[in-house]
Amino acid sequence: MSRPSLVLTDVSLTWPDGAVVLDHVSGAFGAGRTGLVGANGAGKSTLLRVVAGLVPPSSGSVATTGEVGYLPQHVALDSGASVAALLGVADRLAALRAIESGDVDPRHFDALADDWDVESRAREALDAAGIPFGLDRRVGELSGGEAMLVAITGLRLRGTEVTLLDEPTNNLDRDARARLHDLVRSWRGALVVVSHDLELLELMDETAELRAGGLEVFGGPYSAFRAALDERQDAARQTLRSAEQRLRRERRERAEAEERLAHSARQGRKDRDNRKYVAAVVNDRRNSAEKAAGARRGVLDDRVAEAGRAVEEAERLVRDDDRIAIDLPDPGVPRSRRIATLSGADGREHVIQGPERVALTGPNGAGKTTLLEQLLGRAEPDPGRPVARTHVDRIGYLPQRVELPADVAVLDHIAAAAPGVPTGLLRDRLARLLLRGETALRPIGTLSGGERFRVALAGLLLADPPAPLLVLDEPTNSLDLASVDRLVEALAAYRGALLVVSHDEAFLARLGLDARLELDREGGLARRESFAWPVT
Repeated sequence: MSRPSLVLTDVSLTWPDGAVVLDHVSGAFGAGRTGLVGANGAGKSTLLRVVAGLVPPSSGSVATTGEVGYLPQHVALDSGASVAALLGVADRLAALRAIESGDVDPRHFDALADDWDVESRAREALDAAGIPFGLDRRVGELSGGEAMLVAITGLRLRGTEVTLLDEPTNNLDRDARARLHDLVRSWRGALVVVSHDLELLELMDETAELRAGGLEVFGGPYSAFRAALDERQDAARQTLRSAEQRLRRERRERAEAEERLAHSARQGRKDRDNRKYVAAVVNDRRNSAEKAAGARRGVLDDRVAEAGRAVEEAERLVRDDDRIAIDLPDPGVPRSRRIATLSGADGREHVIQGPERVALTGPNGAGKTTLLEQLLGRAEPDPGRPVARTHVDRIGYLPQRVELPADVAVLDHIAAAAPGVPTGLLRDRLARLLLRGETALRPIGTLSGGERFRVALAGLLLADPPAPLLVLDEPTNSLDLASVDRLVEALAAYRGALLVVSHDEAFLARLGLDARLELDREGGLARRESFAWPVT
């Protein structure tokens, strides 16, 4: 690893209610680009806030090589502020312009701090990021993705020794993601990025995983981390199989030895009853046999216990990498059935037919979510704008922000969507969605983020009667990589039509799409079949 730019030493954080967020985390980040990954709830965002100095740790220490710049997941934007303010140069720019206009107030020179080329550097930084806006433009005139790019460019302009980005590609469209990737490729200084964007994670020099209170750093991008982890898990599973075989062998030998000892005891009683030996001899033999039997049992018990401990240790090394494999209710969508029709501003119609899998893509602000709202019957079309109509009576919808009743048990929530399905069958299907045993009986509000997402997914996929069309709006936003895997696996079992809005190209590539509907800012809608897509 390169010279550390960020060192964590035994960092712990406990909230006032007693919840432990970070538990004795130690590790070091190099001077290059590091992708920080881990399950939802592992504490990644909290760790960045601790490093940024926004939240003091309960114990432990954080050391950095210099100033830290930080961009949170949700950036609070003042729509009336200027692009210069979002870049962090508004005060210096105002001072420079005042001086250039002839105002020699010492306060302006103090604010400028000899940064005489601040305006040119700011314009060059915006140009390098592909952001064609003047410094005086209002933030309210920018899209969310454009504002995020400006904020990230501002951090780059500051040139801090360590920069922290928390899910920077959330809500960025394809073009904005590409520009962010270009920024990251040429980033100067240490960069730590929390993300589930596989394309972004492939640009990293190192990958760090926060898991179960531990931080481990791997050399290379996410694919190298995944390969190393898979190799380690293969070895761990083999160790577990060997330990389980040894435990079974030791238990079998213990049982066989117990049977031999019992047989010897029965023979001793028989000899005593038949008076084959004198009483003293019988007693001596019995005492010796009992002592030997006790010693033998102790040895065998120790061996069984040792084998059991080996199994427990091996189990700790094997991760819960269950895959979803489930037979879902069949929506019975024939290939000839019209599911939905989407029309561009020019009136040209594009039909989703049968169990087609279609992605709706386009830049932010083009109107993708509005089309979904029309499909769901929640919005009326505007004259001269794209139109969406459905030809089915049921649609399963997964919005960007999933809201579930916190005080309702998982099984009760799913049963409401499938009232005619026996409880036993529902529990079996929930188990195949990795919601097993007592988890199915717990209130939804007590579940982890990944579990709550699977409950929302189960409510769609296990509905009876099943929906012939599933509509997903940016489903991977704020999901950890494991949850994205579960989503892909579950959708593979769905046999109805699928319409998904997403900027996550790696996710779309895994869905087996039949076509894309590409929406532009002018309302144009074009269909591209899967065979026409460029190879990436």
